[in-house]
Amino acid sequence: MITIKSSHRDEIIARACAADPNECCGLIGGDNGRATSIYPLRNIAQNAQVSYEAAPEELFAAQRLMRARGEQLLAIYHSHPRAAEPLPSDTDVRLAYYPDATYLIVGLAGASPALRAFVISEREQRWKQVEYAIAGE
Repeated sequence: MITIKSSHRDEIIARACAADPNECCGLIGGDNGRATSIYPLRNIAQNAQVSYEAAPEELFAAQRLMRARGEQLLAIYHSHPRAAEPLPSDTDVRLAYYPDATYLIVGLAGASPALRAFVISEREQRWKQVEYAIAGE
């Protein structure tokens, strides 16, 4: 289980709202399951309203910065602007190339944004919802 700060949750939700009607995306770095940094990435997908693809140069820069800071990739986040209760799409599962990462998905279509966490296995073509914790600052 990963732990993110309440400010991280708020930032991810704010980025999802700002990107709407497109999906947002980014990485979360940290150590021992505790998030320390958020790395927003530009979504360059051809159809950004229903999918995400991180800009490669930003993805690699974020990964380099994580290594320099001694962080591990804890989570990958993105949004589903038209989902009230977000679940991984078939595309999310097919492109889940980081099996050790938790995938956080923000759904924006409900009365308030919903943030859910998942473990996704691209190799096994399955996913499972998991718990995450919110820590104070």
